[in-house]
Amino acid sequence: MHKQIITAALAATMATGAFAQASSGSHNPAVKHPAAHNTAAPAKGHNSFTESQAKGRLAKAGYTNIGKLTKNDNGVWQGTANKSGATVNVGLDYKGNVSVR
Repeated sequence: MHKQIITAALAATMATGAFAQASSGSHNPAVKHPAAHNTAAPAKGHNSFTESQAKGRLAKAGYTNIGKLTKNDNGVWQGTANKSGATVNVGLDYKGNVSVR
């Protein structure tokens, strides 16, 4: 009888552990997926991208003729670029997200 109880308890514990390990994605919002994507507003924070890296992210997002970029007080790289034949003001936050103003 004791062996059955112990076996049942062990099986229940092992099944619970499997559920605890299943996770989807990172809980750290600073971890960025390598693909660039657009956001409505850039995130404020310390930006470690160089100007060259920021231009590369904008190019990956489909922008061309990227002008000189400057980093503002919120840590966002800002400048102008072309997309679909229009010149737009772009921003790149510390997560690598592209925003258009």
